[in-house]
Amino acid sequence: MKYRNASEIFPDELLREIQKYSSGELVYIPEKEEKKGWGAVSGARVYYEQRNEEIRRRFYVEKQKMQELAEEYGLSVETVRKILYR
Repeated sequence: MKYRNASEIFPDELLREIQKYSSGELVYIPEKEEKKGWGAVSGARVYYEQRNEEIRRRFYVEKQKMQELAEEYGLSVETVRKILYR
């Protein structure tokens, strides 16, 4: 992060308005960016979508029992049921 003099960036009128609230203090202005959805950056969303699809396939196609899937994936039977019926 680079520090710049506010007088080089902001128009005079805006600078005077900012000075009313924080004269002489360091102020952090975050980058303007769209908020990303849960798991979009870390890859968690993709991981859980793939895992859940695999659970559905193993239940519906391979006819594995909910209890077996719960134990194998470290989930409760109720969580497996929610994944299956979504």
